[in-house]
Amino acid sequence: MTTSHHSIIGRQPIVNQQQQIIGYEFFFRNSASGNTTPFEEDLQTCAKILNTTMDEMHDNWLLGQQLAFINVDHVMLHSLFLELMPAEKTVLEIVHNMDVTPEVVARCQDLKALKFKIALDNPQYHPHLAPLLSCADFIKLDMRQVDIAQAKQWQAQYLQTDATLIAEKVEEIAQFKSLLEAGYEQFQGYFYAKPENVHSKVINPSFDGVLYLLNLVSQEAENKVIENGFKRDTTLSYKLLRYINSVGFGLSCEVQSIGHALIILGRNQLYRWLTLLMVTAGNNSTSPALMKTSIIRGRLTELLGEPFFDKKDRDNLFVVGVFSLLDVILKVPMADILEKVQLPDTIAEALLHREGIFGPFLKLTEACEDANNDQIVAMASLLQLSPEQVNASHMAALAWTEALGI
Repeated sequence: MTTSHHSIIGRQPIVNQQQQIIGYEFFFRNSASGNTTPFEEDLQTCAKILNTTMDEMHDNWLLGQQLAFINVDHVMLHSLFLELMPAEKTVLEIVHNMDVTPEVVARCQDLKALKFKIALDNPQYHPHLAPLLSCADFIKLDMRQVDIAQAKQWQAQYLQTDATLIAEKVEEIAQFKSLLEAGYEQFQGYFYAKPENVHSKVINPSFDGVLYLLNLVSQEAENKVIENGFKRDTTLSYKLLRYINSVGFGLSCEVQSIGHALIILGRNQLYRWLTLLMVTAGNNSTSPALMKTSIIRGRLTELLGEPFFDKKDRDNLFVVGVFSLLDVILKVPMADILEKVQLPDTIAEALLHREGIFGPFLKLTEACEDANNDQIVAMASLLQLSPEQVNASHMAALAWTEALGI
């Protein structure tokens, strides 16, 4: 079996102070051995897959200013395969156990001249990386079990470099806020997907209109009733038409009215797009990273299930993925949300317990975004999906979400 068939990509987002995703760190895991250390061939495969994806995305990737952070060891740093990557969008993260020779420093300088960016992995713990500080565009600092005084000390330590500091392993919103106040500008971790409070019983009014429409569609109300429902909120009408006419939807003609949309789309597709509106309705208060992550979840869960389900159930998989973060977005327990919106039992089972026919696909999606190697391998094996299939679906989901322009 070749490396391309047993290497699985995981990803973690990197966000700015406004919680907008500015890039992803892509992890490559060897599924055959379970080893979490990148191999040269894995990194070559990673470069090829990411290069193909970025090439297919064209202006959408560039417009989003998304960066791809990839780990490179000594062999990969000197490999010609590295230059498959689009330089201006690629950040080369030097693994901390690399032997920093004069040749390594020279190679990093040459790569920077080619427009690649360089990131260092926790140089505060690895002083042998010091010769590369002058090359660094980013310095990543592990914030696990680190108090704010230490974080500020590191900030002062690297003040004289031109590098942007990335606080990584930030998993709690309180720590994010403290680091934000201390002046950190970029962050890596899933703090934004872990709410401080999900005990509210009241759903924000900005979501009520979408819930009303979702229930009309699920109850198979007449088109005229649904159209009138949209007229209650012109913002929702505008958003739905914008999404339907986006590149990601792929229609050959422009949809100009809600009535036209209802005729062309059919109920399954309308339900699918109302699902998107549900997670973006409160975009003044919802983290941009949280919205985008939920949409990527929807598309990836759908694509992973493509070999197994018909179109209607693939739409249900999309709903499962998008709605899986709805409790975080609405700050309301999932069980309470499901009392307010009528969803099939198969969807509810996946959302509440990660079980049923859709549950395993959602679990695999979540493992990919958390770079959970053991879980990725276990779920892919359970579903009899090859790493190649998982990788292709993962990259396609990222590209599709970028094409929406959200």
